[in-house]
Amino acid sequence: MQLSILKCISCGKEYALTDVRFTCMCGHLLDVAHDVHELKKKFRLSKKYFNGKRATIHNQPSGGVWHFGELVLPSVKEKEIVFKQEGNTRLHQSKKISSWLGLRHFYLKHEGENPTGSFKDRGMTVAVTQAKRLRQKAVVCASTGNTSASLAAYASEAEMTGLVLIPKGSVAVGKISQALAYGAKTLIVNGDFDDCMRLIFEAQEKLQAYPLNSINPFRLEGQKTIVWETLQQLGWKVPDWFVFPGGNLGNTSAFGKALHEASELGLIEKMPRFAVIQAEGASPFYRAFKDGFKELRPQKAHTIATAIKIGNPANYTKAIRSLQWTNGIVESVTDNEILEAKAHVDGAGIGAEPASCATVAGLKKLIENGIVKPKETVVGILTGNILKDPQAIVDYHIEKHGELANPPVDIEATIEEVKRFL
Repeated sequence: MQLSILKCISCGKEYALTDVRFTCMCGHLLDVAHDVHELKKKFRLSKKYFNGKRATIHNQPSGGVWHFGELVLPSVKEKEIVFKQEGNTRLHQSKKISSWLGLRHFYLKHEGENPTGSFKDRGMTVAVTQAKRLRQKAVVCASTGNTSASLAAYASEAEMTGLVLIPKGSVAVGKISQALAYGAKTLIVNGDFDDCMRLIFEAQEKLQAYPLNSINPFRLEGQKTIVWETLQQLGWKVPDWFVFPGGNLGNTSAFGKALHEASELGLIEKMPRFAVIQAEGASPFYRAFKDGFKELRPQKAHTIATAIKIGNPANYTKAIRSLQWTNGIVESVTDNEILEAKAHVDGAGIGAEPASCATVAGLKKLIENGIVKPKETVVGILTGNILKDPQAIVDYHIEKHGELANPPVDIEATIEEVKRFL
């Protein structure tokens, strides 16, 4: 009996996990579909099982993604796993931010605490592991930054060639520097992210380079664990809301799948709601949501939040499915609202890149509009580290963009000047 297969989300056609493919013959996306009931019986999966599990990989504590390996890639052997101790990120609570939002029970799950500074590491450990199992020699991605950094690090760990395609002028220096430092072959494309996505399909077909964007269903298997880890940290008490940014909609797709599987396994008894937050200048999913998902109208994306600067999200159909499972909604926020929220997140000593702070900006808007209630429990996802985009921080504070701006002050080299300033 096969415990896991590749399965089309539209027509249901099935493929073996060993097939190197990312879309069905009908053109739609594939899931890694698990027989969760058989897995539950085989491994005796339960809340108690995961709470008591103390596994290691390569003689290191696993935790994180591979803590839930039975539901991610159950057929994998330990020696095949490409692993950098990703996951195990903290749930932060801040009185400052909660007070500003007007929420009593608010948590921030900070995925910027992963090895390369973003949630992408969770997906990359699984996708690069699968590439290694398939004997692939090269991996490729289109990236607005975080994916390229993660691919470069994990390709290096796996001793594979890493190739990243980056849209010209759309990537923060903190991210492209990682791709260069970790040794990936980096190509700056005269086009946008969607042009880069088109090229990775051609690279897979003509150059035998294995794509690691979120069209790769194994990527989403790793990203599912953000939700499971959060639930375990909360003692398996389900929050009322998960709020997170939406760009290519990989997390939206992965999180919904995680909760659907958790429900089937009996790990949760109710579904939380999703709120997906997009930047106003890159909001095709929000616009489709407002129109009842009649159609997706791609747009030329413009936003300071480069990690979600995507005008034609590849995981659109999977993301709709996640909203249906969770009675979810989509909201959009302006760049100014993102920067204001970022100043509050940074000022609380937590810190995150602009796209992450769309989470908090969108939540503020949803509370003000009465959609999220002050008494509800909310988990917000911060997807990237504060140092991913240092220029955005410097510009905000030095150019005094908001009331929380904290510009540096020039003084003479005397203690009297220091005293006068204080």
